[in-house]
Amino acid sequence: MLKKGLWAAAMAVSALLGAAPASAGPVMDAIRARGVLNCGINTGVAGFALPDSRGEWQGLDVDLCRGLAVAVLNDASKVRFIPLSSSTRFTALGAGEVDVLFRTSTQTMLRDTTLGLRHVTTYFYDGHGFMVRNALGVSRVREMNGATICLIQGTTNEQVTADYFRSVNVPFRPVVFERTDQAAAALQAGRCDSFGTDASQLAAVRSTMQNPREWTVLPERFSKEPYAAYIRRGDDDWFDVVRWFTTSIIEAEEQGITRANAEEQRRTSTNPNTRRLLGVTPELGQSLRLDPAWAYNVIRAIGNYGELYERTMGENTPVALPRGPNNLWTNGGLMYALPMR
Repeated sequence: MLKKGLWAAAMAVSALLGAAPASAGPVMDAIRARGVLNCGINTGVAGFALPDSRGEWQGLDVDLCRGLAVAVLNDASKVRFIPLSSSTRFTALGAGEVDVLFRTSTQTMLRDTTLGLRHVTTYFYDGHGFMVRNALGVSRVREMNGATICLIQGTTNEQVTADYFRSVNVPFRPVVFERTDQAAAALQAGRCDSFGTDASQLAAVRSTMQNPREWTVLPERFSKEPYAAYIRRGDDDWFDVVRWFTTSIIEAEEQGITRANAEEQRRTSTNPNTRRLLGVTPELGQSLRLDPAWAYNVIRAIGNYGELYERTMGENTPVALPRGPNNLWTNGGLMYALPMR
């Protein structure tokens, strides 16, 4: 009787997984109906989202948008990039102008609880810092007494900067801009003594300066800035897809699955975790109402997390940002994939 009961339970679960309903949730249904993913990105930050010489968007956030399009639509080209400023990004998402934000957006409690939005899974760990011109002769932030500091409107960096200088009783003068490129231009022109934002974006801005060697990103960090995708509340199916898509590329790096070897791994691996991730056994795709090979297709299109990082901001790129906390947990970092089983 016990064996019969277990068999019946297993068959019931199998039936639930195999019988995907006609609807996959309102957001995914809308994406499939229009045939394109609307993805909110930055207006221009090297390493995350910046047009190349041909006008094509490149960067970590951009590739995450492309990978999500592969997961849902099986085509990396079926994505519409919508550049959004820091002050308009959450309004645009809430209004339905985009399906998802991959836009250097920090996860915070109040954003998660008061905006009608949800952050999903951390894909980048950062911290607030300051960049100064070497000629300023500053080695610590508290030495910037009375400094003029460029900041971006609508970011956590405004508050972090104000909180820090207030805590050490040092005056400063904020100059607030709508976009990062505007702040960088003002910094280059001498309108500001320093730029305060996340360290990764400071490294990106420095890489685009006329003479990057004239600038130093000070070593101190003043906040935790974990980036995640943001979506609207109320669609658990879409939350699941974005969450496990993000997890899948981290899991792929943990397993050593790359763009180059994914096909061979799918064909020859006997590892149950690898077979699940690459869709040899179909339960992961069925549970998300996606193609059984969705993660395999994603990895073949954009690579694993390490490949994305090295391609967009690794040591051989102009940004040249060490992985640090964005390394795998097995290599001393914080990147850790939840079990995909």
